Amino acid sequence: MITSYAAGYAVVWYVTETTESALMLSIMTACVMLPIGLISPFGGLVADRHNRKLIMIVADGAVGLVSLAAALLIMAGEVSLPLLLSICLARAVGQAFHGPAMMATMPMLVPDEHLLRINTLDQLLNSVASIGAPAFGILLYTTLGFPSVMLLDFAGACAAILGLALAKVPTVVDPAVEGQRALANLLDGWREIGKTRGLGLLMAVVTLAMVIFGPLSAVFPLITYSHFGGDGYMASIAEAAFGIGMVVGSAALMAWGGGKRLAALIAVACVVTGAVTAIIGLLPPSAFPVFVGLVATMAVACAWYNGPIMTLIQRHVPDEKMGRAMGLLTAMMGIATPVGVVLGGILAEAVGIAPFFVMDGLACLALGLVAYLPPSIRKLDRP
Repeated sequence: MITSYAAGYAVVWYVTETTESALMLSIMTACVMLPIGLISPFGGLVADRHNRKLIMIVADGAVGLVSLAAALLIMAGEVSLPLLLSICLARAVGQAFHGPAMMATMPMLVPDEHLLRINTLDQLLNSVASIGAPAFGILLYTTLGFPSVMLLDFAGACAAILGLALAKVPTVVDPAVEGQRALANLLDGWREIGKTRGLGLLMAVVTLAMVIFGPLSAVFPLITYSHFGGDGYMASIAEAAFGIGMVVGSAALMAWGGGKRLAALIAVACVVTGAVTAIIGLLPPSAFPVFVGLVATMAVACAWYNGPIMTLIQRHVPDEKMGRAMGLLTAMMGIATPVGVVLGGILAEAVGIAPFFVMDGLACLALGLVAYLPPSIRKLDRP
């Protein structure tokens, strides 16, 4: 995870330095997320039809080879924005198969009463990786060069493959998929989600939250660079602060267990995220330390999205259909994020980066205030 985050951040910083454009950063992020959104449903279908461990190994291997090819091309002097876009697209395809297979495997290995804590632990590990990865990526980028970061990602993929090869992962295949077409398989996954009233609606709420929040991840480096007058080191501090906040939020959720009202927790997270985002947009350029603190606060709330929604799905969907359900969730979020990123990038270019944060935050705040009103969503929190 550390090597993958470091490589991704190196790409982001290269685009930030060379273009200084919110729109270009948004397009780059869209190229990362859109293939995940479009292909993840089929990745989930493959996870329900075949060996999930093998799927994860092949996906990691493909991403590693893409990073190796990227390093060689960059060393040959071929670095360009179209090349980086192609690299991001290829890596995203691998992730579209790896993600649903991994999430579908989780409930087969973990008792139901511990699902939220394990989902949160997975998020916690990602957060820990995100703390050091930006600084690590910038260090390698500025000292050893861009290719070294991509070579490190290749080495990380090799290590991940070795770990998976040694792990024991159960194989579950849904016999119903054998005689069905792919589209029928995908609809079967959605029908399974629809059997629990409110679950599909809550997924839609989380998806809309991703549309609103998605642009922030793309323009975080830009607000550091243009509004606060920061450099790569300061940008990595902000990214590390976000990672620390995610660690704190995840650790708190693991210790607490989330309680019984997981849907309410998602709504609260949306309100806090929106309020903090709006405040960030009102900060003066001299308030970078305050910005870092608010980023960490925002991240604490962000840690309360994925674990609860994944746990609710895992509790209500059978193991043999879990791949398709998780593929649909990944697709909804994966499509929502690039849509939000592109729209947000256009808006940020038009109104400025700081006013955009205010507008985006208020939209997220409003969504959180109404998210828990539907009775079917509130019913998810009842025993």
